[in-house]
Amino acid sequence: MNRLGLEREIVNPEARNRTLALFRERHIVLPTLSELRAPSTMSAAARAGLAALDPDAPDPRNLFRVNWYNAADRSGAVSVPDHVVLPSELTGVASPILVAFGNRFPMIRAHKVLAAYGCLVPRLVTGQFDPTRHRAVWPSTGNYCRGGVAISRILGCRGVAVLPEGMSDERFQWLEQWVGDRSDIVRTVGTESNVKEIYDKCAELERDPANVIFNQFCEFGNHLVHYHCTGRALENVFEHVRASHPSLRLAAFFSATGSAGTLAAGDYLKDRHGARVVAVEALECPTLLYNGFGEHNIQGIGDKHVPLIHNVTNTDVVVAVSDRATDSLHLAFNTDPGREALRARGIAPELIASLAHMGFSSICNVLSAIKTAKTLGLGPDDALVTVATDGSELYTSELAKARTKLFGGTFDRAAAERVLDQHLYGADTDHVLSLSARDRDRVFNLGYFTWVEQQGLSVAEFEARRKQDFWVGLRQFIPVWDELIKRFNRDAGVAAER
Repeated sequence: MNRLGLEREIVNPEARNRTLALFRERHIVLPTLSELRAPSTMSAAARAGLAALDPDAPDPRNLFRVNWYNAADRSGAVSVPDHVVLPSELTGVASPILVAFGNRFPMIRAHKVLAAYGCLVPRLVTGQFDPTRHRAVWPSTGNYCRGGVAISRILGCRGVAVLPEGMSDERFQWLEQWVGDRSDIVRTVGTESNVKEIYDKCAELERDPANVIFNQFCEFGNHLVHYHCTGRALENVFEHVRASHPSLRLAAFFSATGSAGTLAAGDYLKDRHGARVVAVEALECPTLLYNGFGEHNIQGIGDKHVPLIHNVTNTDVVVAVSDRATDSLHLAFNTDPGREALRARGIAPELIASLAHMGFSSICNVLSAIKTAKTLGLGPDDALVTVATDGSELYTSELAKARTKLFGGTFDRAAAERVLDQHLYGADTDHVLSLSARDRDRVFNLGYFTWVEQQGLSVAEFEARRKQDFWVGLRQFIPVWDELIKRFNRDAGVAAER
C-alpha cells in the first residue's frame, strides 16, 4: 500500500531536505491534520493576520483555513461549522436535515481542498514527493483537481489538473487563473461518468517519472482526512442542533459517492453515533445500485466504478437521484420564479437564501435524505446529516443549459411550481436499497475490475479492504503524520514563525 501514500517514516531524506529548503525560503508552515480538525487548537501565531488575508489568495497562511470552521465571509472563524437545518416545511419529511456548507473553504469554495491537502502533505513530509522536481497530477471530475492545483501552488510545486471536458465553465475559468501554464489543464473525453478516461490519461502521464499521480479514488489520505476532520465537524453540527432538541439522534449520513472520500465521515459518525452510512449516486448511472452505467450531470460524483477508498462493507444504504431533479431544483433555488414559488409556500427568506449554497451534488445529497427518510419511516427525532460540497456559484453557466434542455428556454413561476411538486415535495421512495451482506459483497466485488484488472493492484491488497479491521488500522496514520508534520516544521525552522 506504500504506493498509495501510506508511509509512516521518511523514505527519501534527500527529497525531504530539498523540500525543507524550499519551505524555509518561502516561510511555509504546515498545519497538522488535528489542527484542521479543531482550529481552536492552533497557536495564536498561526492565526495571526488571517482576518485581514484574502481567503482566495495563494498565500501559505491560507493553509490554516483549510477546515470547516470558516465564517460565511470566509475571513472570520466560527465555533460551529456553518450549516442550515432544513425543516419539514421545505423537505416534506419530519426528520430535520442538517447540511454543512462546503463553500466556506478557501481558494476553491469547496471542501475538496481539504482532501487535496490530506493527500499531498503526508507525501511531502516523508520525502515521497519533491516539489522541486515533481509535478503533482490531480485527476478529478472538478473540485478535487482545483483543490490540488491550489495546494500545489501554495506549496511551491506545479499542479496539473486532469478532468472531463464537459464540466462546468466555472471550473475551467478558475483553473485558468491558478495554473502556471494552460497546458497544465488536461481535458479528457466526456463528463461525470468517464472516470476510466481520466485514469487512462493519468497512466499516460505517469510514464514521465516527474509526474506523481494523486488519484483521489485510491489515495487513503483522502479517506483519512475526511474521517478525522469532516466527521468531527459534522458531529459538532449535530451536537449544536441537539442542544435545543435533546431527544435528537444521528440517524444517517449521506454523501454522493464521487471519490468516496467524504463517505469516510459517515464511518466516523457510525463509530460514534451508530448512524447509517448512505451512498448516493445518479440514477442515470446507477453503478452501485444496479451495476448500471450511463451519463449524467450531477457534477462532482464521477462513477461507473467503485473507488478503492470506499469502505463498501460499512455502507448501509444506496440511493439513486436523477439529474433531472438536481438540474431542475438548481433552477428553482437560484432564479426569481423559483424563489417566488418557495415564498408562496411559506418558506422563510433566510432559508431560501441558504439554498444558494448548494451545488448539484449538494441538492442530490438532500434529495437522497428525503427519499431515505420516507423509505425508512424516520421521524422528527432522527437527524439526517450531509454536506453541501460546493455552492451554486460554481454552476451559474448551467442555469441557461437546464432552462433550454428541460423547459424549452422558459422557466416561469408555473414551471417552478411543477419542479417543487415533482422533485422536492414529490420525491419518491424508488431506487433506495438497504444493503444486505450479499449486496455489500456484490458492490465490493465490482471494484475488482477497476483496481486489479485495470490498475494492477494485487488481489491480496484488494481483498484486505473487505474487513473492517483494515479501515480501523488506517487510523494509526493520523497521529503519525501529525508528528511528521510537526517535525518537518521544526526542521524547516518555521514552526515558530506564525
